[in-house]
Amino acid sequence: MVYIMKKYKYLFGPLMSRRFGRSLGIDLCPMKTCSYDCIFCQLGRTTEKTSKREEFFPLEDICNEIAHWLKTDGNVEYITLAGSGEPTLYSRFGELVDFIHSKTDIPVLLLSNGSLFWQTEVREAASKVDVVKLSMSAWDQNLFEKINRPAPEVTFENMIYGEIKFRTEFKGKLILEVFLLDGINTTLPDVRKIAQFANQIKPDTIHFNTVTRPAAEEFAHSVSRIEMEKFSAMFTPHAEIPPEVSGTPLLNKDIDEEKIIDLIRRRPVTLKQLADTFGVHPNEIAKITGKFLRDNKIIMESEHGENYFTYK
Repeated sequence: MVYIMKKYKYLFGPLMSRRFGRSLGIDLCPMKTCSYDCIFCQLGRTTEKTSKREEFFPLEDICNEIAHWLKTDGNVEYITLAGSGEPTLYSRFGELVDFIHSKTDIPVLLLSNGSLFWQTEVREAASKVDVVKLSMSAWDQNLFEKINRPAPEVTFENMIYGEIKFRTEFKGKLILEVFLLDGINTTLPDVRKIAQFANQIKPDTIHFNTVTRPAAEEFAHSVSRIEMEKFSAMFTPHAEIPPEVSGTPLLNKDIDEEKIIDLIRRRPVTLKQLADTFGVHPNEIAKITGKFLRDNKIIMESEHGENYFTYK
């Protein structure tokens, strides 16, 4: 199979997801253009924090790539709006979903932080999607700012209002991801209050998530599976705990783990530098480096605000 990132500018993968199986990604924003600057982000710190929605890339160009991919491959379980930033910042994503539905029966999945759902036009566009996953990590403005570090125009009150309102309008499957961080939002009072808001949203499914790959900030630490199990029953429905991380499936025959290790062995490199070197999406590299860190093959060090991978 020819690896898709060599041919396409806006499509990436297909990648294997712990939750959703084989998925084709569509990246709708420039690298690290987001309404949040989450301390746990696997892609590092946000460089363009904004709540202004734009047509960052020509819709026609994205549609042309999708049409070509459907003719030459078309074998995935989901087509996913995700990537390097917050996909709902792309002002024409609703039209993009209409185009995809006109060409294929493959369901569309939206992975969103939920920050802009207080805007009517965002909810209307997202309502066209088959499966929407929203996120929540806090229960008040202070914790929201500590964890998600939102753009100034984005408030906790608006975020929660938008997610609750969207549930009343959306007919598809709604998943809520609750991201837990050790020592930051995992006291019993914190989790109870997060659960109260989550239960107001009334999602079909609730997923717990935690740090499994290098995070934007060193102080963002993972929560154990045992601790997540203690919290699960506080949520309605009970929160599902992510499956254990296994090996990293690669579809790109031009790179392998040994090539990445060789590069890190020669000099410290950032996630973006690795992605640029191998011509793949940062999400793909993050899966591999996360596995290396768990296996203690490499370490991560910070210098001048950047995280570098170094051979151990």
